[in-house]
Amino acid sequence: ASTHRGAFERAHGGTLFLDEIGIAPLSVQARMLRALEEREVMRVGGQAPVRVDVRVVSASNRDLQEMVAAREFRADLLYRLQVVTIRLAPLRERREDIRPLADRFIAAACEDHGRHIDRVEEGFYRAIEAHDWPGNVRELRNVVESSVILAASPRLAADSVELRRAQAP
Repeated sequence: ASTHRGAFERAHGGTLFLDEIGIAPLSVQARMLRALEEREVMRVGGQAPVRVDVRVVSASNRDLQEMVAAREFRADLLYRLQVVTIRLAPLRERREDIRPLADRFIAAACEDHGRHIDRVEEGFYRAIEAHDWPGNVRELRNVVESSVILAASPRLAADSVELRRAQAP
């Protein structure tokens, strides 16, 4: 029988990044709290706990305090995670970051997809700086990557940007 090591065990001696912690179901939150408090995890089907030494970094785009008030997030887990809190404003509140992020994403997309962009026109930057980016940096990265992949020439212009509106389920 093969042994399945979970995320905490695989991160032993290092850092575990829990992205979008606010969407974790309450049952998962309870197991995370135990792992953080007891510094041990129980493998699925396991007979004995496994000790773990893990630094945890978590992120959420939701207000976890509001979720605690609504009984959607465990207060004890929130207190355990809030050793150091860094609030990063959404991209729409820090538009000065859009250009340097876009440049980084253009370079990465060129490398990842074997493309070459030698010119980014001012109109491209104006188009992306005018958008509110409800999906934040992830949305910007995806739009820039799409622009690079679909570019018909080695330049990006305003018409290279395709902004999609997310549809509610």
